[in-house]
Amino acid sequence: MLGYNKCMRTYLLGTSNKGKIIEIKECLADLPIVLLTPDDLPYPPLPPHEEMDTFEENAIQKAQYYFDSSGIFSIADDSGILVEALKNELGIHTRRWGAGPMASDEEWITYFLNRMKTESNKRARFTCVIALIDESGEPQIFHGHCDGIITESLEAAYLPGLPISACFKPDGFSKVFSALSIEEKNRLSHRGKAVRELRMHLET
Repeated sequence: MLGYNKCMRTYLLGTSNKGKIIEIKECLADLPIVLLTPDDLPYPPLPPHEEMDTFEENAIQKAQYYFDSSGIFSIADDSGILVEALKNELGIHTRRWGAGPMASDEEWITYFLNRMKTESNKRARFTCVIALIDESGEPQIFHGHCDGIITESLEAAYLPGLPISACFKPDGFSKVFSALSIEEKNRLSHRGKAVRELRMHLET
């Protein structure tokens, strides 16, 4: 038994990234829904390989995979950072770039910051695309972006799986993402904006 209220609509959040789970659950916390993660399932499906060419395609692929694996309406995101000085290097490849997909958060962000030391252009854009597969059978897509700069070093602690949030300062703010309150970050971040679009859809 999964121990959730079967009278409420249930969704599976298709990610094992603890930081993403915290942020998305916070944005949707007061909705009358049950939000599960793969670890809540008796037989958690293995994470799918991200083989597509765009954020949208990867998000749809993951949401469809988790829906097919579980039979539960599924939500999945694909996100990454586009750094002007490292054109075409990150984007959909962000977590697999540099130190590689098996690197720890610390190893990944150390490689990234060392690479950025030689770049004078620190401009960057975070992008997030969320896909929902529900009873309609058609993927529904929600987008979010946030522009800012990469700082010289980490300026705050960060949630597991989200190391760049400690060295990305959004335009108009004097603090990096992870130094903001969860309410502030969810209001202006790429993922927060995409989840707000999703929330509006779920509320209707």
